[in-house]
Amino acid sequence: MVVCTAAVPGRPAPRIISTAMVAGMRPGSVIVDLAAETGGNCEATRPGETVARDGVTVAGPLGLASAGAVHASEMYARNVFNFAALLLREGALAPDWDDELLAKTVFPPRG
Repeated sequence: MVVCTAAVPGRPAPRIISTAMVAGMRPGSVIVDLAAETGGNCEATRPGETVARDGVTVAGPLGLASAGAVHASEMYARNVFNFAALLLREGALAPDWDDELLAKTVFPPRG
C-alpha cells in the first residue's frame, strides 16, 4: 500500500508515481492519493474515483480534510461517554476506584 500526500499550496500536486511505476507494482497493491483534489501524486489518479490499473487499485478521494473533523468529534464524544459511564452504577455516581483507568486519573493516584 502506498499513501501519497505531497501537495504545494496554490499549485498542482507533484507527480511522484508514474504509470510505469504502477504497472511494476504487484497485483492487489493499493495507492491512496490524498492529493487528488489538486491533481494527485500518481499519474493514474482520477480525482473522486477509485480505479483499477494493471491490477493496482488507485483511490483518489476528495474532501477528506473536511470529513476528518466529523469523525474526530464523534470519536472524542464516544470516549468521553465511555469514560463517564465508568463513574456511574445504576444511574448514580459511584466511581469504582479499583478500575485502573479511574484510579490513574485522579491526583494523587489511587492504587
